Amino acid sequence: MGLFPVRPEKEKDLLERMVRLGIKDSELEERFIHSQGKGGQKVNKAATCVYLKHVPTGIEVKCQKERSQALNRFLARRILVEKLEEKVRGEESLEKQKIEKIRRQKRKRSKRSKEKMLAEKKHRALIKEMRRIFHTSDDSD
Repeated sequence: MGLFPVRPEKEKDLLERMVRLGIKDSELEERFIHSQGKGGQKVNKAATCVYLKHVPTGIEVKCQKERSQALNRFLARRILVEKLEEKVRGEESLEKQKIEKIRRQKRKRSKRSKEKMLAEKKHRALIKEMRRIFHTSDDSD
């Protein structure tokens, strides 16, 4: 069995990513904290929340997704690796691309495109209204 309670492929992938980024376990400051929130007595008694800090970069991660400390240790490392990869890649990161896509979608429409959209809606409503009138007149026979 490996270091974490996950499939060997997942653990191997994480360790390879850590090596590729030059992250050593000696550079990580790891602490265990009592979790908060749902879970009742179990989370209040056991220190399942994992706090990780990558000392050279100062990036901090806190993970309490699962009730298992070992699994949270794995997840915290994975989150830390993702943050470091994002920092390394910068603009090319997938997360930033997703955020930018959402930002573009939420951006206010130009006046002309809004007018075109509203005109199309009115046109569509007229077509539906005509259908309704046509069908109700057939039913009276």
